[in-house]
Amino acid sequence: MTKNLMATVPSQIRAVSGHPADASTPMEVWQGLSAAVVDAIADDWYATTRAYRAGRMEHYFSAEFLMGRALLNNLTNLGLVDEAREAVGAFGQDLSEILEQEPDAALGNGGLGRLAACFLDSCATLDLPVAGYGILYRYGLFKQLFSDGFQTEHPDPWMEEGYPFIIRREECARIVRYNDLTVRAVPYDMPITGYGTRNVGTLRLWRAESIEEFDYEAFNSQRFTDAIVERERTADISRVLYPNDTTYEGKVLRVRQQYFFCSASLQEIVDNYVAHHGADLSGFAEFNSIQLNDTHPVLAIPELMRILLDEHHLGWEEAWEVVSTTFAYTNHTVLAEALETWEISIFEKLFPRIMEIVREIDRRFRSDLATRGIDPATIDYIAPISGGRIHMAWIACYASYSINGVAALHTEILKRDTLKEWYAIWPERFNNKTNGVTPRRWLRQCNPRLSALLDEVTGSDAWVRDLSALQDFDGAATDAVLDRLAEVKRANKADFADWIKAREGIEIDPDAIFDVQIKRLHEYKRQLLNAFYILDLYFRMKEDPTLAVPPRVFIFGAKAAPGYIRAKGIIKLINTIGELINNDPVVSKTLKVVFVHNYNVSPAEHIIPAADVSEQISMAGKEASGTSNMKFMMNGALTLGTLDGANVEILDAVGPQNAYIFGATEDELPALRESYDPAWHYENVPGLKRVLDALIDGTLDDNGSGWFADLRRSIFEATYEPADVYYVLGDFAAYREAKDRMAADYADQRAWQRRAWINITRSGRFSSDRTISDYAKVWGISPTPIA
Repeated sequence: MTKNLMATVPSQIRAVSGHPADASTPMEVWQGLSAAVVDAIADDWYATTRAYRAGRMEHYFSAEFLMGRALLNNLTNLGLVDEAREAVGAFGQDLSEILEQEPDAALGNGGLGRLAACFLDSCATLDLPVAGYGILYRYGLFKQLFSDGFQTEHPDPWMEEGYPFIIRREECARIVRYNDLTVRAVPYDMPITGYGTRNVGTLRLWRAESIEEFDYEAFNSQRFTDAIVERERTADISRVLYPNDTTYEGKVLRVRQQYFFCSASLQEIVDNYVAHHGADLSGFAEFNSIQLNDTHPVLAIPELMRILLDEHHLGWEEAWEVVSTTFAYTNHTVLAEALETWEISIFEKLFPRIMEIVREIDRRFRSDLATRGIDPATIDYIAPISGGRIHMAWIACYASYSINGVAALHTEILKRDTLKEWYAIWPERFNNKTNGVTPRRWLRQCNPRLSALLDEVTGSDAWVRDLSALQDFDGAATDAVLDRLAEVKRANKADFADWIKAREGIEIDPDAIFDVQIKRLHEYKRQLLNAFYILDLYFRMKEDPTLAVPPRVFIFGAKAAPGYIRAKGIIKLINTIGELINNDPVVSKTLKVVFVHNYNVSPAEHIIPAADVSEQISMAGKEASGTSNMKFMMNGALTLGTLDGANVEILDAVGPQNAYIFGATEDELPALRESYDPAWHYENVPGLKRVLDALIDGTLDDNGSGWFADLRRSIFEATYEPADVYYVLGDFAAYREAKDRMAADYADQRAWQRRAWINITRSGRFSSDRTISDYAKVWGISPTPIA
């Protein structure tokens, strides 16, 4: 750090607001303080970029980066929190209030985007030459509000007040061409600071802009709408994260988005190679690797082929050799039907040349596999083009030198099922990279009380860069340490109760068990199972007023995709159950249900440090990894979950006595499915009948939408999928037993604290630093410190 933050903050605030710092609004102070941080790191950022571009680099392509707020994260990584507090305090401002002014950067949605953000943090901390590439979304996914318990979607204009951590690089703009449209891709760079290092990485985000601002002739002729048609059509490309693709035009826009950032990023990378290593592109892969974060960036494969063939005049074999040694692919789903495919007509409409290249990849693929003796049916199933559609995952698998899953179980399912045909032909390409989360944001920053305790117990902050060091302190859980741990959790829960009261208008008891399920709303994640348990517990309490039930708060946070009606029905159901319980004069003294609206990174930073129980209850074999499970574990919450995703590895790390595992396993489910009858469970598992009937007998009101009846039908009736496809009733009894047992165990606070301590100290393997160190070996990159 070459500049003193305190010296520059007042002038930066004056430049933003146009008046003295002590007369500025909190938002103006946030902007000025943020600008001062950028000023402080500018020289190191420039030096890092130059050093990385001169050598071998990894380029991380992702459709989303769920970054969260940047100011506190950067202050934490740079060790400037106290200095910043003093700087703003000098003119009567409180740092906590200033930090609350920052909007969440709406650049991602779920775990895939948050994973990408954690990875960039780790790359910067480890001095690894990695850059991220994505899209500068104007509105992000959507802002979620509730109306009568229903999710409603609203624009999320997160850049209305400006965003100092994103720097426009006009001089680096690129041209992206479609068959029907030519656009400018203008890069905006976000600095990614590391912890305890001067290196500053970069996330490059592309914004689509029209070649001409508007049609001046049309405007002059009073055709005002016509004058801006092209501009608005272009702006649509970077307007919204994941536009609704239930229509053909929505699909076209999604594909247009994907090609946009892939093409612009590849142009940048190729030009950098030429500048440093000359015009011969045959050596491109010696200095560049590109990680495809799921299938959204797979268009980069035919686009790099186009650049090599058409612009640098390599032959097909030479170009394919470059491509097939450049790309690596991360798979994020075990569901073959969830792998991204597109209609051929979309490619023909948008970029006929790319379509030509995809057809040639398909032709050569079929020829290649035929010479290997692969049977025609298998070839047709995994060919890049089949059934009138282009299969993005198959292109990725064919062109990539590395294919990885994101948890040990997930990778085994890929090899055995989802990608088994590929594994049979190219087993050497497959590897596992269990996901991780950054301990900087998800412990150091969001839980300063626990962080301070760990500093004291370990004697330094070294664990922030090497979380595995905490395991050496398993045995440090003396009564005094556990008392401190209990104080930390109680204070965090009190803070959260105040936050919930202010944000949601619900009063909760900090001494209750905080039982949390926060994640994307999808049927396989089984928020419905949790809702059924809560409703069953309510009925049990109403039936037996003497039933001993520890005070509990059930906390949810989730968004449902706008077109996913059943998921939106589950949100409505949880809110309706919450209304029933929270307004019951007796039960509400013991139970509360809270659904945190507009769940994203910042609410998670309030929720996770306060949680006692981490709900990870997907049907076994469906969750690729999960990362919220790791964040909860790191903060001392106990996992209640199935043997799915990274839960398997969490259980291995902490032991069965320090987690609550229930339900059918992935190996058991196929046999159970053969004779599974949800109606039997409805009739024979105590309590289930009245829970399911409550959806249609008037106990719960869905405002005439019919959504609750649809949820019930999904349990009993087979339509496109088997009845109760996610085995909700099948696992209900085991889930209830585990959850009741957990609540009873909570009474022994000393034993609970010991188990929480074990979860904290054994969370090291789930640091994204470990994950990225594993990736770095595949990528062939080494630390490149600037000082």
